[in-house]
Amino acid sequence: MPTPRRQRSTDDNAASDTAQRRHPAPSQPFATLRTSGELRTSLTSLRDTFSNRHHSLDFAYSHAHYLRNRVLAVGLLFLLLTPLWALVDIVMLPRDLWGITLSGRGLLLAGLAGVLLLARQSRERIGRIRVSAGLLLALPAAFYALVLGIVPDGDVARLAGYAFIPFLLVAALSVFPFTLVESLAAGVALLWLLAFAQRVDGSWLTPAGLEGLWLLASLLAVSLAANHFQLSLLMRVYRQATHDPLTGLFNRGALTLHLEKLQAWRRQQGETAPACSVLMMDIDHFKRINDTHGHSVGDLVLAEFARVVSDQTRAEDCVARYGGEEFVVLLVDADVARGSRVAERIRSTVEAHHFPDHDHQRVPVTTSIGVARLGERETPQQALERADAALYRAKAQGRNRVTHAA
Repeated sequence: MPTPRRQRSTDDNAASDTAQRRHPAPSQPFATLRTSGELRTSLTSLRDTFSNRHHSLDFAYSHAHYLRNRVLAVGLLFLLLTPLWALVDIVMLPRDLWGITLSGRGLLLAGLAGVLLLARQSRERIGRIRVSAGLLLALPAAFYALVLGIVPDGDVARLAGYAFIPFLLVAALSVFPFTLVESLAAGVALLWLLAFAQRVDGSWLTPAGLEGLWLLASLLAVSLAANHFQLSLLMRVYRQATHDPLTGLFNRGALTLHLEKLQAWRRQQGETAPACSVLMMDIDHFKRINDTHGHSVGDLVLAEFARVVSDQTRAEDCVARYGGEEFVVLLVDADVARGSRVAERIRSTVEAHHFPDHDHQRVPVTTSIGVARLGERETPQQALERADAALYRAKAQGRNRVTHAA
């Protein structure tokens, strides 16, 4: 059995590695809990939909893109309905209220246009996409609160049709894949808005007012349930598209996207970008294992090999099944020297590990590893090809060894 993780690393950076595992550096873009571990247990758990604390950055990008599409669709709908509702104001409201309401509608229209522009220009900016989604709901609420505060008390009752705004916005929450924390915060703010409106129009704590609060709270509960199921489904689809079903690791396509995002982030950092290394490895004589013990044992070896490799890496590193018996490890903030030490640790741990067959007998397993430095300007495919060339040199030299790319 492998030794405990805190005893495995014997290089000079062991203490630093332990600290990074406990407290990942916030400046690193992938310093999050690995999805293969966090999502493997239960993709539809309440914890995963309650907040985004346990979401990987890769899922955060997918989530943000999905959220951005919803913002663009709903924002365009709000933008088209705002001037139409202004015509309703002209028909239903007295002339002395036109100036106030039309000015508010104009500001709302400009704000919605700004939200659409922000969302359209924020393809890879997760924070901006979240801000645009929040503003899309906050602007109509702010417009309603502004009108309530400006219109004289005696004229509030003449604001026909405005009272539906909190209910519309709570219902709109169910359209977006918000976490439960985000939706609950928005729902509480809208409940406060309805209470403010009732205090202005005099229906606060009356039977009609309590009925309105109860209805809004019921709609909020439905929206929270919709958020939970929608986000759970999105997480399940994400996993099926990006993870290998046998090992739970990233698949080849997800690894490529992961590398592209990392390279884009490193280019933004410029000279302060951390060094990164790519490890390409495969299981030596894997065909012999399948021929000798059967493919079912081969699958057990692959799954256990993935677990062993994952245990030797940090949360901010990326481990992927590249195809067949080939695996890739992307080490963040690691130069070639450190990458070589990690590779050697993986190699020696795999060689000493007990890989059982169906009868719990040990299946001898070794691995060959190629190490390459991730160049700042090269494409992910170029880095993988150099690591792959180093891997094949290791195999040509006798296997069960680590070699470096040119």
